[in-house]
Amino acid sequence: MGELKIGDIVARKSYGYDVFFKVVDIVNNEKGNIVRIKGISYRIEADAPESDLELQPESKVREYRNKCMRYARNDDEERQGAGINTIGYYGVRHRGYSKKTYYRDTSKEETGKMKRPGKVLHLDGDKEYLDNCLEEYRKLGLNVVGQYVPEKDQPGSVAALLREYGPDILVLTGHDGFIKGNESYTNLTSYRTSKYFIEAVREARRVNNDLDSLVIFAGACQSMYNEIMKAGANFASAPFRDLIHALDPVKVCQKVAFTSIDKVLEAEDVIGNTITGKTGIGGVQTRGKYREGYPIEPYQQLF
Repeated sequence: MGELKIGDIVARKSYGYDVFFKVVDIVNNEKGNIVRIKGISYRIEADAPESDLELQPESKVREYRNKCMRYARNDDEERQGAGINTIGYYGVRHRGYSKKTYYRDTSKEETGKMKRPGKVLHLDGDKEYLDNCLEEYRKLGLNVVGQYVPEKDQPGSVAALLREYGPDILVLTGHDGFIKGNESYTNLTSYRTSKYFIEAVREARRVNNDLDSLVIFAGACQSMYNEIMKAGANFASAPFRDLIHALDPVKVCQKVAFTSIDKVLEAEDVIGNTITGKTGIGGVQTRGKYREGYPIEPYQQLF
C-alpha cells in the first residue's frame, strides 16, 4: 500500500472496522509493512499488516469520537439521580471582589462543611489519553496529579512519585493487548505490557501495602487481570480480556474518591460506574476516600 504514515487514523478490515487506531510506528520486513497501532478511544495496542488497515476520513473519525464520548457519558444523569454528586466540590462563588482575599458568610453553605474527595495520582503511557483523563478529573472537581510515563518505565518511577505526591488513589494505565497468535490467556508473555503493570503495582505496594490507605487501579485493554490483582491492585483490567475505554480509570477513581471513608464499597458498585463494566474492569471491596470537615474557613484566596 505504502500510503500510511505515523499519526494516521485507521481501522482493521479483518475486525470489521470496529475500533479506530492511530498509527504509531511502521516497520518493514520481508513480508511487508507491519504497523503498530494504538486505539484512539480504547486502551488497546496491536500490530497489523498494512494491507489489513484502511485510512479513515476525518468525518468518520469525528463521528467515531463523538459516539465513544456519548457512550462514556450516557449514564451521568442516572448517576447524579442516584446521589453521586461529583461537580463543584472545590468551586466557590465569590462576590466579584478584586482584593487578594475576601470574607464570605459560610454559615448557610451546605451545613458549613468542608468537602475533600480523595487525591489521585495518574500515570499514563499515552500522553493524549492522559490529557483527556485530566480534563475529566477536573470537571469532576478532583485533586489530581497526572504524569506521562511509558508503561515500561512505570515500575521504576512509581515509588518516587508516590512519596512525592502522597495520593489516596493511584492509577497505572496506558495501552495493552493480547498478542495475536498466542493461545494461553494465563501466560504473561501473551500480553504486550501487562508485566509492567504487575511490576508497578508490586513496587507501589512496597511503599504502601494497605489496600484502604492506597487504592490502586492498574491495567489497560485485555490486560492480565488476575496477576495484576495478585500483585496488590484494588481494581484492574480485564477479567474477560475485553477492551476498556480511555476514561474507565477515571470512572473508578470517581466512585472511590466521592464515597465516604466510613463506607466500604462493594466491587460491583465501582464496576457499575465504569463504561465497560465487568467484562473490562474487576476488583475487590474497598473503602471510600471522601472526607468532610468542619467548619469552612470564611477567607478565600483569589488568583
